[in-house]
Amino acid sequence: MKAIKLLVCFCLLLAGTLASQTVTRIAFGSCISQNNPQEVWHTVDSFKPDVFVFLGDNLYGDTEDMALLRQKYELLFSKDPLQKFLAHTKTLAVWDDHDYGVNDGGKEYPKKEESKNIFLEFFKEPANSERRKHPGIYHSVVMGEPGKRVQFILLDTRTFRDPLCRVTTDEDCYGEYGPCDDKNKTMLGAEQWKWLEQTLLVPAEIRIVCTSTQFLVDFNGWEAWANLPHERQRFIDLIKKTKAEGLFFISGDVHYSELSKMNIPGQYPLYDATSSGMTHGHSCAGENKYRIYGAYMKPNFGLIDITWKGKDTEVQLRIVDDKGKLKIEHLIPLKELMF
Repeated sequence: MKAIKLLVCFCLLLAGTLASQTVTRIAFGSCISQNNPQEVWHTVDSFKPDVFVFLGDNLYGDTEDMALLRQKYELLFSKDPLQKFLAHTKTLAVWDDHDYGVNDGGKEYPKKEESKNIFLEFFKEPANSERRKHPGIYHSVVMGEPGKRVQFILLDTRTFRDPLCRVTTDEDCYGEYGPCDDKNKTMLGAEQWKWLEQTLLVPAEIRIVCTSTQFLVDFNGWEAWANLPHERQRFIDLIKKTKAEGLFFISGDVHYSELSKMNIPGQYPLYDATSSGMTHGHSCAGENKYRIYGAYMKPNFGLIDITWKGKDTEVQLRIVDDKGKLKIEHLIPLKELMF
């Protein structure tokens, strides 16, 4: 019993600071061009979220010149609508390839540590944060008191990821990547996988896994967990192993929004709410056998509303456009996300 208590305490330390604020509304989004107007932040602000989660491509850096990358951050963060929003809203962030520094990049990017330092600086990561003590930007934060705890699991799908496998396709809506058979290739790397297992043991009623690329899409030719199917299955198996309940995914990257659902024998269903992009959209989206709503291809952001009612707690997932008009909506009873 003592060993279990020590493990839980250790996991709480790994998970970040436990905040007492009860979270009832979370906004999220991705793909923000620093060169585009930022009026969307007025709309996000009108919904008064408790937390906003940046899901990557938070700007378009794509450089090994750190002075230039810093200038691009400065341009984005100087925009008045974003400044006003950040002044009174708690934010969490992960990165994707373009703010990491190289299109479709992974562990081969030579400036990952320098880029990380700039990322943490502009997103005001505390000096004593665990994020500053290990390679990569993975992190976890728990907010709320027992019975109303939300755990944000912030993944790093760039720093440790191996190169993807390429495929040939004539479809305009599909990219150039496909599933890799090489099971030695990794998405998260050994240390982040170890951390993730410990993090899933931390007590929480709701767990939101924040991943820059889509978790549940079956194939889109672009970057996604489906390109490393053994890694996606490892995550699914880990959920069952740790009995981590109340878990769902939010993702970005693809410049359109959709909601995906995967039914898994012996486990509860998994959801992945994709919101992309905030300042620009896309012309088309490929097929996705797990898609239950979407795809919406104009500027948008996501909303998560939590109605705390004990065992009858509900989670409402929404996608709204940059003017605040509802585009996707789905209600999940929390009991659906239980073993």
